[in-house]
Amino acid sequence: MKDGEVTHIEGDQASPVSRGRLCPKGQASKSYVQSPIREYKVKYRRPYGTQWEELDLETAMDMIADRVIETRAATWQTETEEGNPANRTLGIGNLGGATLDNEENYLIKKLMTGLGVVQVENQARI
Repeated sequence: MKDGEVTHIEGDQASPVSRGRLCPKGQASKSYVQSPIREYKVKYRRPYGTQWEELDLETAMDMIADRVIETRAATWQTETEEGNPANRTLGIGNLGGATLDNEENYLIKKLMTGLGVVQVENQARI
């Protein structure tokens, strides 16, 4: 890396598994960071809207938090139909992406579990 810029990515030549070859994610990693079409602003399209608008990050994060809190409260199940403890919500699901690393996906899984979300999946497993 030079001045915050990715200059080169290569695999580990000593690896008996990859023998130095990169997977598609590894090959595209430089583009994730330096693509000329990478978005740096939060984009939002209102319900029934036809145009994207820019939002500041704080406003977008507040909107997400409000929706999670409202949905969780409206769909919270303390117990199952049989009367067994549930303490969950089926109103929220999460599908993680393969472009995130293991640590990011681990933290997202922990957050979802802490919120009582049981429908958590990852694109890499599908």
